[in-house]
Amino acid sequence: MLSSLACMAVLALPGLAHANVGVAFVHGTGKQTNALADYWTTPFVDSVRQGLPNPANYVVINCDFEQYMWDPEAAGCLAGQLTTFINNKKITSMVVITHSNGGNVLRWILSNPTYDSRYPKIISTIQWVDALAPSSLGTPLADAVTAGNTFEKSLGWLLGYKSEAVTMQQTSHMAFYNSNYLYGTAGRPALSRQFWAVVGTDVDSSPLDNDSYCGGYTLNVGLETTQNWLDDCSDGFLECSSQGGAGYVWLYDTDFAAGGEPLSHNQSRRNCFGLDVVLRNDV
Repeated sequence: MLSSLACMAVLALPGLAHANVGVAFVHGTGKQTNALADYWTTPFVDSVRQGLPNPANYVVINCDFEQYMWDPEAAGCLAGQLTTFINNKKITSMVVITHSNGGNVLRWILSNPTYDSRYPKIISTIQWVDALAPSSLGTPLADAVTAGNTFEKSLGWLLGYKSEAVTMQQTSHMAFYNSNYLYGTAGRPALSRQFWAVVGTDVDSSPLDNDSYCGGYTLNVGLETTQNWLDDCSDGFLECSSQGGAGYVWLYDTDFAAGGEPLSHNQSRRNCFGLDVVLRNDV
């Protein structure tokens, strides 16, 4: 993210060379109690955290992101766990890695610093955010699930059937939130911390292609099916325009992925095609 000269300049600043750096992994839609095993997987997290000066300085968030982003079970839970991590590990600089709807919950915190007394310290500690496939502008699939049409049953496994988080991620709802409560989208104030999006552009699910099995073949088949109702550029759940709708586009999957492979929505939270190495080098 930074050039070598920029990195040297940063390290020359008083205090930053001795920062106690940490990384936080923030999951997407769903109620997680063991996101390390059930959402990210240990190989992914272990690979990324090796980029830290002290690889023990990491936290995997477990919250109820089936709720609206501002709810105590969502942003409140995230704020509590980040605060505990910062205090217990004495973290002075933190990179936050979000996936999907987790980017919206974190953007709520960044956009509303006076909403909760814990927010200012969290914001001041964050160095930047690496947002993997963020649902910044919502998804037409949430519209379809909420409307109760033929997507209803087929998307229940992917979205969490008619949860508040799915209702929130309807495109019209996210347009309202982005215009009134969230920063970082077009025409709105910039976020107080840089929000860098990694965008997934396609889904591969050929049974003859070994790459289709990374992250779970069945999930990739489902995502390729739902991709038929999205723009040509999508990861099977989110259109590229939504993923790049807030902050800055850092990378498209084919910019870095081994063999130019795309990252489906599920693969963007796995160590598929070198994603873990890119993030390891960034923290």
